[in-house]
Amino acid sequence: MKIRAAVLEEFGKPLAVQEVDLAEPRAGEVLVRLHACGVCHTDLYTASGADPSGYAPAVLGHEGAGVVESVGPDVTSLSPGDHVVTLFSPQCGECVHCVDPRTNLCMAIRAEQNLGHLPDGSTRLSRGDEEIRHFMGCSTFAEYTVMPEIALAKINPKAPFEHACLFACGLSTGLGAAINTAAVTPGSTCVVFGAGMVGLGAVAGCRLQGAERIICVDLSAERLELARGQGATDLMIGGEGTVENVLEMTAGYGADYTFEATGSVKVMRQAVEAARMAWGLCTVAGVAGKGETLDVVPRFLITGRRVAGSSFGGVKGRDQVPVLVERYLEGEIDVEPFLSHRISLDEVNRGFELMEAQDGIRSVIEFA
Repeated sequence: MKIRAAVLEEFGKPLAVQEVDLAEPRAGEVLVRLHACGVCHTDLYTASGADPSGYAPAVLGHEGAGVVESVGPDVTSLSPGDHVVTLFSPQCGECVHCVDPRTNLCMAIRAEQNLGHLPDGSTRLSRGDEEIRHFMGCSTFAEYTVMPEIALAKINPKAPFEHACLFACGLSTGLGAAINTAAVTPGSTCVVFGAGMVGLGAVAGCRLQGAERIICVDLSAERLELARGQGATDLMIGGEGTVENVLEMTAGYGADYTFEATGSVKVMRQAVEAARMAWGLCTVAGVAGKGETLDVVPRFLITGRRVAGSSFGGVKGRDQVPVLVERYLEGEIDVEPFLSHRISLDEVNRGFELMEAQDGIRSVIEFA
C-alpha cells in the first residue's frame, strides 16, 4: 500500500514527508493505522546525526497510538479494531529477561531492531527498489506502520489517541522510574531533576507511590509550575548550589530517592550527591551524549548511596502500559498538560524546532 511518511534522508537535514510503500504484515506482525504520535527527543537525537547507531533512509517516530487494521499469520493477541500503543521496548513474554520480574529489557528482537529491521531481518518500508528502515521497531511518523505483535500494547478504546501515545515512551518512562525502578515508598522524600516529559512523569509516579515530599528541580519556572500540577511539593531553580539546597531542606541528609531526567552528566552527579547517605537511591533515566561519563566520588557510594539505571521505566509494555492508561482514565494521572502543540505530519520538522526551543513539553502529530 502507498502511505505518507516522514523520511530521514540525511542526518542533520529536515525530514522529508513523502509517499512510500508499505508491505503487508507477515507472520507475527500487525498493520496499524496511526492516529497520534508524540515527537520525542530520541527522534531528534537520531535525525541530528548525534546517535552513533543511527541509520538512513528511515522513517522515524516511536511514540504512537492507533488502531489495528489487519494482522499477519500466527498473531493471537490482537485483532482488527483493537486500540494499541506502540512499544519500542517489546515484551515477548518468553525470553530470559521477560520471565524475570527484575527487568523489562526483552531480548527477542533486539538485534534486528537495532539494525532497523523487523524480526525476520527485512523491512516492510520501501521506495521503488530501495528499502527504508524502521526506527526503534516502530516508524510512527507515518499514516500506517507494520510492527511485531510483541511490540504493541492493547489499551482501553476510551483513551484519546493524543493522550495514549504519550505512554509509548516519555510518560511511562518517568512513571515507571518511580513505580518500578525505584519503588518509591510512602512517606519518603524525592527529588526529581528535570521537568520535561520524563521528569514530570517521575513526579507523578512519586505522588502515586505516596511520597510525602517531592522536590522538582529545573531551569524553567514555567515547567516547574507544571511539576506542581503533577504533585511536586517544592520547586527549585537548578544551578551550582542545588545539592547544598537539597541538603539544607532535608536536615543535611539528602533525599530518600532522586531521579535524573535531563541527560546531563553534570546533573546526574548532582542527583547522586543529593541522595541520602545510608540508603538514598539515585535513578538515572536521562540519556547522556556519546562518549560522556558519569564522575562519582566513591565516598558517596561507600556511605550507602546507590545508583540505578532505568530504561522505559522498567515497564513491561504489553502488561503494564494498559494498566497505566487505566490509571489515567480513572483520573490518577493528568495527561492534558503534557500536550503542548497539536501538529500535522507535514509539520513534523516544526515539532523538532519547538523541542529545540524548549517550547512546551510534547508536540503531538494528529493524523486525519
